[in-house]
Amino acid sequence: MSIIAVTRHPGARAWLAEQGVEVDRLVDHLNVDEVGSGDMVVGALPAHVAADICSRGARYFHIVMELPAGLRGKELTADEMRRCGARLEEYRVEQLE
Repeated sequence: MSIIAVTRHPGARAWLAEQGVEVDRLVDHLNVDEVGSGDMVVGALPAHVAADICSRGARYFHIVMELPAGLRGKELTADEMRRCGARLEEYRVEQLE
């Protein structure tokens, strides 16, 4: 089992470290083919990628925040993420036919 964090944002990387998330691999972009059963993937990924992760028997943890309009599209610090209520929530996502 590996913990894979997917983010290119320095603030998110710092925030994850502050949360005590012990990451085995930190990547800017996820190659889903490298995700295995029992792995934990942390990030803010599109639904179809999260569904692919879950279909492989891995767990997906989404970084959730309540972002005011003025902060959207901006690079956030770990402190700004905390002020926006950043938290990890586990999701089980599946694609429906």
